[in-house]
Amino acid sequence: MGMPRKEAIALLKKAALPELGREADSRRKALHPENTVTFVVDRNINYTNVCINRCRFCAFWRRPGRADAYVLGREEIFGKIDETLEQGGTQILLQGGLNPELPLRYHIELLSAIKKRYPEINIHGYSPPEISYFAERSSLTLRETLSILKEAGLDSIPGGGAEILSDRVREAISPRKIKSGRWLSVMREAHGLGLKTTATMMFGSVEKAEDIASHLEAVRSLQEETGGFTAFIPWSFQPGNTALKRQAKDMKPATAVEYLRVLAVSRIFLDNVPNVQASWVTQGLKMAQVALRFGANDFGSTMMEENVVASAGVRYRVSKEETISAIAAAGFRPAQRDTRYNIIRYF
Repeated sequence: MGMPRKEAIALLKKAALPELGREADSRRKALHPENTVTFVVDRNINYTNVCINRCRFCAFWRRPGRADAYVLGREEIFGKIDETLEQGGTQILLQGGLNPELPLRYHIELLSAIKKRYPEINIHGYSPPEISYFAERSSLTLRETLSILKEAGLDSIPGGGAEILSDRVREAISPRKIKSGRWLSVMREAHGLGLKTTATMMFGSVEKAEDIASHLEAVRSLQEETGGFTAFIPWSFQPGNTALKRQAKDMKPATAVEYLRVLAVSRIFLDNVPNVQASWVTQGLKMAQVALRFGANDFGSTMMEENVVASAGVRYRVSKEETISAIAAAGFRPAQRDTRYNIIRYF
């Protein structure tokens, strides 16, 4: 069963950070004794920024009809994939908003067109809120919807839209978004169809230690049942330009110490999730290096393009070469991986 939830809460509230880091690092070593830190070369393609969920923590969404609302054209998407492949990329992360003007047919045709033209690229796409929305609008079950998307070319699913898997928190920060049980149902059905997924957690908004522990417990429990999560990615809420920040003007981003604490507890608690990612996107390169001694074994994506966190005013850019140098400087052997964590090459 692993660590009890109440112990996780105690660690989040009271544990001394150096000891917590040492314990998380020893868990990482036990799971990954080869001293390798992996990364994937990919690109975020946000096919639309129109979203009816209007989450209070998000600065990316636009209402339908706004002058700066967009849907990417097919050729523009292809151009982004061409650039990804030119840089040795193996995956695209295809995500957008809940756009009422894009029916399921649009997504089926988009996936099919990408796969036909780029059979080698892994399409890591559509977070659980998007998939749930497609299902509801098409009067289909989650399983039917996922089967259709998989048939069209979907290879794996990102863990977006999880935020904190506590409905108390969701009511405060994203009242229109799917509830935690629905997010877990999408992932359960995806795993049942052989689709691997990641799990994420956005912390540092209005949640308490108890909510973080509930989130970790939900992920570990589903992983026990399905084994379908390849990685866990905790990242800190960036309040800039968001409705939450406007409501609470004194709201500050999570500190580096808070980030490392949550990361370490995640590694210790999630004993059945093989990989934990460092989040340079929200923390920057130096803190991501430190994260490699607090339980993380993966540097995530080189992310040639990132729009959602950037909308909140946080813009860290990291090239493939910088990723390799940062991992090596932290005392690890860098390795490029694919979506399923198979090593492509060592550096």
